[in-house]
Amino acid sequence: MLGKLARQDDPNVLVGFDHADDAGVYLVAPNLALVQTVDFFTPIVDDPYTFGQIAAVNSLSDVYAMGGRPISALAMVCFPEKADLAILERILAGGLSKMVEAGCTVIGGHSIRDPEIKFGYAVTGTIDPTRVKANSGAQVGDALVFTKALGTGVISTAIKRGVANPAWIEAAVSSMTTLNKQAAEAALCYDCHGMTDVTGFGLIGHARELALASNVSLRIRAAELQHLPGALQCIERGYIPGGLKSNREFAECCVEFAASVPEHLRTLAFDPQTAGGLLISLPAAQAAPLVKELRTFGLPAANVGEVVERTTPLIFVVE
Repeated sequence: MLGKLARQDDPNVLVGFDHADDAGVYLVAPNLALVQTVDFFTPIVDDPYTFGQIAAVNSLSDVYAMGGRPISALAMVCFPEKADLAILERILAGGLSKMVEAGCTVIGGHSIRDPEIKFGYAVTGTIDPTRVKANSGAQVGDALVFTKALGTGVISTAIKRGVANPAWIEAAVSSMTTLNKQAAEAALCYDCHGMTDVTGFGLIGHARELALASNVSLRIRAAELQHLPGALQCIERGYIPGGLKSNREFAECCVEFAASVPEHLRTLAFDPQTAGGLLISLPAAQAAPLVKELRTFGLPAANVGEVVERTTPLIFVVE
């Protein structure tokens, strides 16, 4: 909707909403810019503390995806009038634990009464304006490194239906409560050309944004995509979130799957992620060293594809 309104002409806006980037970037001094983002959502797990952690990790992720360092945050809370405030305290405590881990100071917030709980943050970060990692930076010949496993959407659906295996929940929660801090810092030590985090629009949706903004096409290897324990079982049993269906309806027109790619891997590529991983575009020769370094952090990173010249289809997925 913002795109339909009159645009403000401000030369200090280095990254706006033109290319559906992860966060806005605003120049405040010749060597300093602010990275600004906001994100909040309804609970996807039962434990309030864990929900707070996941919301914080998800909110911080957009700053990391731009190559920035989060410095401050404002909490946003929607909470039922007659609900137990001890629940809210646990949500806030969980969020604060991740903000502390990120070195990001919570300096306030805003709350309203709402029948449905919602929680998240508006986060501000800093960045060198010459080192912004927008989604328009991918270059032909680059490799694509993805830092986390897919499947939080389908597993969250299984959790909501009360049918998720405890091991699936544990793995999904571990992934969703892992900051992208180490992954972003590692990527910035290489010649990273572009970066985006994979969240609600799924891998294909965010890869589409990267390809369009960079005027390139992408070739993705389905067999290299890591998936959380239980993710494929959830797909096989039909635990498909509405967001996955929407993502597929929207983005399937720009992707072509090789006939050999199994249906469950095609579906997984559209799965909406919460606090998902970073999709990093960098020179092919640097992909293996980066993946090796990321794996020392315990991340299931993998080289999942490459950037090619713009063609049709925009994204081609091979086995």
